[in-house]
Amino acid sequence: MTGPAATSAPAGSPPAHRDPNVLRWLGALTLSLLGDNVYFLALSWAAIHVGGPAEAGLVLAAGSLPRVVLMLGGGVLADRLGPRRVMIGSDLTRCAVILAMAGILAVSTPGVWLLVLLGLVFGAVDSLFLPSVGALPPRITGPDQLARVQGLRGLATRAATIAGSPLGGLALALGGPASAFAVAGAMFAVSVPLLIALKVAPLPRTGGEETGARGTPWHDLADGLRHIRRDQVLAPLVLVIAIGDLGFAGPLNIGLTLLADEHGWGAAGLGWIVGGFGLGAAVASLLLATRGRLPRAGLVQQGCLALGAVAIGALAFAPSLGVAVGVGVTIGLTAGLSGALCAALLQTAADPAYLGRVTSVAALSSLGLAPLTYPLSGAAIAAWGTQPVFTVSAAFVALGALVGLSTRSLRCAELPGPRAGAAEAAPSGPAGD
Repeated sequence: MTGPAATSAPAGSPPAHRDPNVLRWLGALTLSLLGDNVYFLALSWAAIHVGGPAEAGLVLAAGSLPRVVLMLGGGVLADRLGPRRVMIGSDLTRCAVILAMAGILAVSTPGVWLLVLLGLVFGAVDSLFLPSVGALPPRITGPDQLARVQGLRGLATRAATIAGSPLGGLALALGGPASAFAVAGAMFAVSVPLLIALKVAPLPRTGGEETGARGTPWHDLADGLRHIRRDQVLAPLVLVIAIGDLGFAGPLNIGLTLLADEHGWGAAGLGWIVGGFGLGAAVASLLLATRGRLPRAGLVQQGCLALGAVAIGALAFAPSLGVAVGVGVTIGLTAGLSGALCAALLQTAADPAYLGRVTSVAALSSLGLAPLTYPLSGAAIAAWGTQPVFTVSAAFVALGALVGLSTRSLRCAELPGPRAGAAEAAPSGPAGD
């Protein structure tokens, strides 16, 4: 089962990893992610030195609130203006704001309130940027390349995470937070020409609407939610994503630290487990980037989610650090495949006119709902230990897999093959938005 593909390039287009258009998008995304990583490192460093640990927590938390509140609005804006325009505006805004902060830090020491304001602005811009990232791939390549694009995106994310911290640390060592903010701003600035050069397929009239010719933003948002609710693939897939995120979030963010402490593995052991998770996720991304398509994508996605649930439960019972690292690799591999296939299925099943809103609803669960489990997981582990909490989390993830496997439309969902769904219009130049 596949959704509309009218905004994509012809199915005979080059593989994504050899397509200059996709590589421009990938380069821009990697630079933006690098800027993100350097920015967060510089922000936390500046907050700790201006205030203290409590103030640093306040500054870092400030960026989360706008993402939760504005994420759905970001999806509406992506569908109204076009995802490339929103990405360009987001990177330009982040560049200007961060360079301004670099200038302020170069001549003075700001108060915590200014750093909080920076976090709020950055979070608000992120809420516009993230839905557009998910809405753009179907408009720059063929429908048969979406799984490969998600693999490339996963590799870009891992590369930016690995390179961002050393780059930010070097900038901090050479010139302090002002220098690190300047480097982050430069990353966002360099991404803009790549985004401008993208060839984007025009959005045709679909679902009785045309982008930019709708009612109020509230009407657009309600219309997008109705589109998800009525679709036989999107509705259960969004539900599965939300359930899976709620199950994964606590153990993999708060629980791992407490697990390493409980077993006496220390910070080094925690690093090895997290590294194993990253390795597994990178292998999953590389598999999709090179293979391009997995048959029976819906079934594979739910199967990976179920295996991930088993691995999460097993992690708390690992008898040694080596076993825990191996389980971490398994979690990264299964979660990486499941997440990438979820994104590709969303982009395939969604009506092109609703891609931004569909992406924003899916992202809201991981950025808005899932973090709410952090304090609950921490308190539960403090009361009962890691094993019961990890077991409950694993059961929650398994519930998501059960929902997917029991829904025939999602279980039987497929990604387009190499000859599937030729497009009505190939990507155009910058006017495609």
